[in-house]
Parts: sequence; C-alpha cells; structure tokens
Amino acid sequence: MLVADIHHVSLNVSDVNRSLGFYRDLLGLSEVPRPDFDFAGAWLDAGSGRQIHLIEADVPNDLGQHVAFRVGSLDRVIGRLRDAGVDVTDPRPVGDTEIRQAFAADPDGNRVEFTQPSA
Repeated sequence: MLVADIHHVSLNVSDVNRSLGFYRDLLGLSEVPRPDFDFAGAWLDAGSGRQIHLIEADVPNDLGQHVAFRVGSLDRVIGRLRDAGVDVTDPRPVGDTEIRQAFAADPDGNRVEFTQPSA
C-alpha cells in the first residue's frame, strides 16, 4: 500500500477562535505550531501523530462529510458536550457490532462523530 497512515483532516470554519473554543477548550485537543500562511487557521494535535487543521474559509454544506474521533468513554464525552450546551445524539451501536457512536456539530455545523470501540 502506498499510503502509510492519515496525517491530518482539514475543516473549513467561519471563525477560528470560536472553533478553538470547541476543539481545543471543550474537546481537549492541543494546538501545535502552524506555518505563517496568508489565511487564518489553527493546527491541533488529535493524538497518535494525527492532526485537525482548521481553515478559516467558506463552510461547505453538510453532505455527510465528517471527522470521527475515537474516545475512551462515549458517555463521558456526551455528558461534557451536553453540559456545554452542545446538541449531541444519544449513543447507538454501529450496525450489529459492540462499537458505539454519537454525533454532534461544531460551531459551524461540521459533523463530528465520537466512536467508542468495543471492550
């Protein structure tokens, strides 16, 4: 295989600082150094060498695209999001597996999935 791993996912956001409030402050991703581009943005460490790149630009319509984060406790994530006033779905199984998932939206409506692997 030519591809070794996923390095990063880029998300368009309308306001980088507002989005940092969601991804950094609420979800706990930490900022990493970003080159000095001619457009606003931020890079975040998503764990295991993977990153989320926020790009301040027009946000596309939701056509099902999303970013998914693996979590250790889906119930804890859902509780934290709901405590912060974020609308998040109830957890549900993925098909006939023991994997559980829930969905929310970031401040711009980008779909975010939270997945808890089976025990």
